[in-house]
Amino acid sequence: MFKPPMLTALHTRSIAAMAAAGTVLSTGLGWAQGIPATNGGAPAAPAPATDALAAPDAAAGLDHLAAATATLPHDLSPWGMFMAASPVVQAVMIGLALASVATWTIFLAKSLELSKAKRKARASLAALEQARSLTQAAESIGFEKTPATAFLRAVIAEAHQSADAPSQEGLKERAASRLERIEAAEGRRMMRGTGILASIGSTAPFVGLFGTVWGIMVSFIGIAKSQTTNLAVVAPGIAEALLATAIGLVAAIPAVVIYNGFARSIGGYRAQLGDASAAVLRLLSRDMDRRALPRSVSKAAE
Repeated sequence: MFKPPMLTALHTRSIAAMAAAGTVLSTGLGWAQGIPATNGGAPAAPAPATDALAAPDAAAGLDHLAAATATLPHDLSPWGMFMAASPVVQAVMIGLALASVATWTIFLAKSLELSKAKRKARASLAALEQARSLTQAAESIGFEKTPATAFLRAVIAEAHQSADAPSQEGLKERAASRLERIEAAEGRRMMRGTGILASIGSTAPFVGLFGTVWGIMVSFIGIAKSQTTNLAVVAPGIAEALLATAIGLVAAIPAVVIYNGFARSIGGYRAQLGDASAAVLRLLSRDMDRRALPRSVSKAAE
């Protein structure tokens, strides 16, 4: 049967369009079912195995991180970090805490002692300056145990021991030597205990640094075992280590400040003792002049 050329061309184009539509439809169905198809309709090659293994590896990593994070101390307060620290770091912290307690104990005890000694020294110095002789000064001060009382007793004892000497020229030198020894002994007694403050102030930072270094070593070992560098895993151990340095500074800084304050206060106290010693020597000189005056008068009469 004869067909016109125009109808034949239209028929051919319709068949080609239907074939293309079928290809697109089959491709869409294949992607919808998870099996991509090629242009020729053949099934595509299977996906690589690495894509299938990536999801289990990621899940395992998350599980490992969660397990490592679950073992972290939830209490990051100073007490919680102390309890979670290693035994060596705990021992360092306890030692530094005891050093801090010793510092404040010495501060309270020495402050009371120094304040009382200064008050007595001021009262004794006023009495010595108002007295006209050694005997009057001894009666004014009384028998209270003070450095001024020790000064008077030493000078009076030296005067009695030198009473039979043919000359009294060396009496003042011998009495001054005794007073210097008493003054030095009183200064050493007042400085007692301050050496502990100096030791704490100079060594506490290094002891705290030792605890920090040890704690960081332990933290790095824990990081190596957990096989993660996540900050949530690393930070608590480092914070525990740095706490040792913080406690060392807390113990050292007050110790240094208190030691310097005591050094200045004790220096002022020793100056008061020097004034009292000078006042006693003046009284001795007056008594010597009074004893020498009758002798000179009797010699002039002869």
